[in-house]
Amino acid sequence: MKRINEYKKLFNIETTIELKQLKTTYRNLVKEWHPDKFQAGDERAAEAEVKSQQIIDGYHFLVSIAPETKAANLAEYTLTTTESGILDFRHKGLLLEVSFQDGTTYEYFGVNKNVYSKLLNSDKPYRFAKRNIFNNFLYRKSKKALETA
Repeated sequence: MKRINEYKKLFNIETTIELKQLKTTYRNLVKEWHPDKFQAGDERAAEAEVKSQQIIDGYHFLVSIAPETKAANLAEYTLTTTESGILDFRHKGLLLEVSFQDGTTYEYFGVNKNVYSKLLNSDKPYRFAKRNIFNNFLYRKSKKALETA
């Protein structure tokens, strides 16, 4: 959640994420902080390099959790969460990363230790996740499905 708030603050987003507004803000920030605008010896050149990378990462992250993106990928998400079992899951802080058997990985934000320990102690983790995690937490697709040879 800290990461989401940090990126929203960077892009001056106070309510829901709108892709059109996000794209405009992204372009303006990139123009302002592009490393080529600064001389190699300038102390702001290093700052611009870090800031531009942060802007790029933030843009891709916010696009992945935007309501428009989620709506466009809802059919794929529903198919994955209903028909593909859980292969593996990891929890760090308030982030739960779930890898599915079809090769996709989703990140769920705001999953606290209490919910995670219930998932761990559940005799049927997939059933628990389906009822309590998949549709209750903010999520994004973090890794593409593995290509089959």
